[in-house]
Amino acid sequence: MLKIGDEAPDFELQNQNGNAVKLRDFRGKTVVIYFYPKDFTTGCTAEAKDFNQNIEYIISKGVKVLGISSDSVDSHRKFSQKLGLKFDLLSDPERKVIKAYGAQVGNRTRRITYIIDKDGKVAFVFPKVVPVGHSQEVLKKLEELKLV
Repeated sequence: MLKIGDEAPDFELQNQNGNAVKLRDFRGKTVVIYFYPKDFTTGCTAEAKDFNQNIEYIISKGVKVLGISSDSVDSHRKFSQKLGLKFDLLSDPERKVIKAYGAQVGNRTRRITYIIDKDGKVAFVFPKVVPVGHSQEVLKKLEELKLV
């Protein structure tokens, strides 16, 4: 797991529409990266809905939200469409980014969230995430850290 102050490993992954998303493209913005196990499961659906409920406010504060799992682009597209998500889900089928961020446990992805500051450094880590209410927890921490 990365620690506060670490440089966030750069990556390029495809989103639910098959478009390349690079972390470096968000330099100068705060980024929330949340790792989750699997599309369409109860906890992951709850977490995605939770972020989506607050996404317009989060975006209005200049923060980018990215969800990452090892599911395929096609799975992400279906999941995103079903829930009407207004943020990107990134596909990491080879688990390179999942491993680089310490979100790999055995052959599963653990639920962990990082706040990356405008300089590309880890500003905060949520090592244990409860899906429901997590976006509010993230917003509170963004405000505490004066990142919004």
